[in-house]
Amino acid sequence: MAIFFEVGAVLVALFFLYLIWKFISNPLAIIGNSILGIVAFFLMNVGFNVGIPITWLSVGVVAIGGILGVVLVFLMHVTRLGF
Repeated sequence: MAIFFEVGAVLVALFFLYLIWKFISNPLAIIGNSILGIVAFFLMNVGFNVGIPITWLSVGVVAIGGILGVVLVFLMHVTRLGF
């Protein structure tokens, strides 16, 4: 059972290394994705009235994740797991 935790920890560490590498190699793409995600989040909230509360946490997740962050926040809201 401990092997699954160790493999998962290695995969998470590799994912973070990949994100750091992507940010260093092309920061404009990451910044553009974050801005696009925040705009999409606000338009989705205002235009479609989905009712996701705009808090520091939800905006932070969207800013870090970009479009995938918007999808994550929306799915967590729909399934009532958060937000």
